[in-house]
Amino acid sequence: MRNYIALALAIGIFCIVGCASTGNLKSEKAAIESAQIWLELVDSEKYAESWEEAAEYFKSAISKGKWQETIQAIRKPLGKVISRKLKSQQYTTSLPGAQDGEYVVIQYKLFKPGGI
Repeated sequence: MRNYIALALAIGIFCIVGCASTGNLKSEKAAIESAQIWLELVDSEKYAESWEEAAEYFKSAISKGKWQETIQAIRKPLGKVISRKLKSQQYTTSLPGAQDGEYVVIQYKLFKPGGI
């Protein structure tokens, strides 16, 4: 389950790159909304569509085919998510391995059948 949480965090970072604006609270809200919509695609096994909707930074890091293969191998065995609760969000202008910019790092607590 830790892998899925780390994956969700990484996905949250990559899918919202570039959607931050000047106001931190406004940026965080927009990023959370985008991340939730994007994660619903992943939860629904719409992996190709999730790649298409991801930020350019994400798409430049992994090909569509490799993304589909990797996410299916990691996500599918975990089963259905019952709910996802926002754990934290943090606006930042730098991330390890990424160019300086505007980012929102999002963490979720996940609930699935049988608990975590």
